[in-house]
Amino acid sequence: MTCPVLMLRHTFLSRSFYLCVRRNNTVVRRFSERMERAVVRCVPCESKLTISFTLDGSHKHMLRDQTEELGKVLARISNGIIKARTKRKKSNASKSSEADPDVSDPVVRLYFNGDFVAEDSTNSEAWQDGAVLHVGEAKYHVERNPPTFTTAELPASVLSGFPVCPKLEIEFGDLKDCMFTWYKESPPRESEEVCWVEAGSERVFTPSNLDIGLQLKLKCTPGSEGRYGQAKELVSSGAVEAGPGVCTFDNRHMYTRKVTDASTVRVVSYNILADIYAQTELSKTVLYPYCAPYALGLDYRQSLIKKELSGYNADIVCLQEVDKGVFSDSLSPALDAFDMDGVFRIKEKQHEGLATFYRRSKFRLLGRHDVMLREALITDAAHGALLEKVSTNPTLKEKVVQRSTTLQVTVLQSLSDPPKIVYVGNTHLYWHPKGSNVRLIQMAVALQHLKKVMEKQPGTLIFCGDFNSTPSSGLFQLLSQGSLPENHSDWASNGPEELIQMELLCPFQLSSACGEPAYTNYVGGFHGCLDYIFMEPQALQVEQVIPLPSHQEVTTYQALPSVSHPSDHIALVCDLKWK
Repeated sequence: MTCPVLMLRHTFLSRSFYLCVRRNNTVVRRFSERMERAVVRCVPCESKLTISFTLDGSHKHMLRDQTEELGKVLARISNGIIKARTKRKKSNASKSSEADPDVSDPVVRLYFNGDFVAEDSTNSEAWQDGAVLHVGEAKYHVERNPPTFTTAELPASVLSGFPVCPKLEIEFGDLKDCMFTWYKESPPRESEEVCWVEAGSERVFTPSNLDIGLQLKLKCTPGSEGRYGQAKELVSSGAVEAGPGVCTFDNRHMYTRKVTDASTVRVVSYNILADIYAQTELSKTVLYPYCAPYALGLDYRQSLIKKELSGYNADIVCLQEVDKGVFSDSLSPALDAFDMDGVFRIKEKQHEGLATFYRRSKFRLLGRHDVMLREALITDAAHGALLEKVSTNPTLKEKVVQRSTTLQVTVLQSLSDPPKIVYVGNTHLYWHPKGSNVRLIQMAVALQHLKKVMEKQPGTLIFCGDFNSTPSSGLFQLLSQGSLPENHSDWASNGPEELIQMELLCPFQLSSACGEPAYTNYVGGFHGCLDYIFMEPQALQVEQVIPLPSHQEVTTYQALPSVSHPSDHIALVCDLKWK
């Protein structure tokens, strides 16, 4: 049985072609070959430029000074051809008694608009877009700084029913101007030959259950306002695997199918469980022994997280416990495909931190005012009174300054209504069950820092995070009621040796947008509400709170995380409407 030929219809400057693939052997047939391309990368701020082209089946990549004369580059190309031909001639002569005919030196010239480019021109001036390089009988169309993918990768894990988001970074182009064509293997037949079948033309592709066992391929062409660069073909490292079926967030997506309008902001706060914690022996054997080992794997959990987050169609997403590599290699590429940009703040001496994403069609980034809370307490005069009080208990002070807890503050401006400025606070407070006193101090520093930042430019505060505090805690009382008395029991949460007593005031009027859920964290030995989205009710009102998964969904596999839920926390999602 012969393989049917599949025609790919992308049109480029240089070629159109047919493609048929055999297992372990790729055969490419080209038609209508008009002119090869020579790609020149020349950036003003750099001293060198690069010239790349293919000659006699060999790829040439030349790094030259921008100020060098063109003639030296052309001479180097000519000399390289002569050396290669001389080497081949000697090799052929040793194998055959017949002498090869003499070959004249190749003529190497550069033309622009039909005119010969002077050889005393500098490289930066000579290699213009649209010039033509003649190398003997061969001709190359010069493309100066064409759109180019500097990074193009497919994720290692591909699950049916879950979006496949390629990691793409582009130079001299824009991802919105790129072209994408997805292919999947045709079902295996008796023959060894396998063809690729076109399956989609969007940046993100979601394989179905029919694709299980088949590999995927993406042909992506970098673009910039109608101009296109060299396409890249990416093939998945493995076949599509079966997904977990119904996940805890699938029903929640029924409420978030559409992006909100300009009058509403959809906010998500989510501790996604850092991989550095999920992969410890403690996590596997003590914290989450009920979770299937493969479901704790990074690739698997990231597939679930990307599907969950993309399905919320949020405008602002605050994440905690974000691994540095996960932010750059997984979340940023995935959410970028869904119109979201993100900023990251790592914790000192750790591999995880905080990430805030925002919908770029609704907001623009005005600034960042991230701070490590212990540094702010010690060095910022705004916290002088608090530091003085904490210093009266050296044991408590030492515990506070040992923490690397960070506050991420991202300032966003509405594109549709520029006077609307949103300050997005995102933090993950000290975790210890007996650390309520430490968390109160951390929150006091965070609130004072937010107040100081917001005094410079008025705006509205949305404060999210994993506060590791239940609704019965003093911290929740401070935020929701505006004050905490000096005799509150939380000051003695770790015994008299760490006790201080002081009144705290919240400089903002805040309310919990999602109320007081029964739990946002559900593990084998504990469940409770630890995560919050606080907002200023004088500027925003709650339009809807996306229902949390049912208790049955959460406990289907005993607790979290599980094969259907990627974290030990549950995302909070709500729509806030401008007043």
